[in-house]
Amino acid sequence: MNVVHSFEPIVGPGATTLILGSMPGVASLAAQQYYAHPRNAFWPIMGTLFGAGPEVPYDARTVRLRDHRIAVWDVLKLCTRAGSLDSAIVESSIVANDFETLFAQQPNIDRVFFNGAKAAESYRRHVATGLLLPRIEFTRLPSTSPAHASLDLAAKTRTWARAFSRGPASENDE
Repeated sequence: MNVVHSFEPIVGPGATTLILGSMPGVASLAAQQYYAHPRNAFWPIMGTLFGAGPEVPYDARTVRLRDHRIAVWDVLKLCTRAGSLDSAIVESSIVANDFETLFAQQPNIDRVFFNGAKAAESYRRHVATGLLLPRIEFTRLPSTSPAHASLDLAAKTRTWARAFSRGPASENDE
């Protein structure tokens, strides 16, 4: 078992959408890049939606996301885990990231997309209980992890594209 630490968020001024994973996997930690596993669908999906695909250098991908007012982070700041699977995270070891500060610094975020069930569940258990944010829409999307093989890349891309096409939460409420 290893103590695993997440990365700083990818975020720029005026971010409106926050994508939350659970915790970087072994390949991401080794590369010091979000979603670095070559079979993870995150960057191919971001390529289709925003021109931030895996063929683009990592730093340019992050700039493209920021240009589209998209932030990326993980729910967990640290945890104990063997390997990369979310199911291997020791629940009692979880420390969540500081969302109160992030949302205060990024007041335009009006929607949060959870990259999979573990991110959504971890947020609900370790963050949401002390943080009321009625202005933000929360949506769980299918995990881009290669471990989530029940949907292929095309199906995942369609689902993520639908979520982004809905526009900001304030538009959905009308």
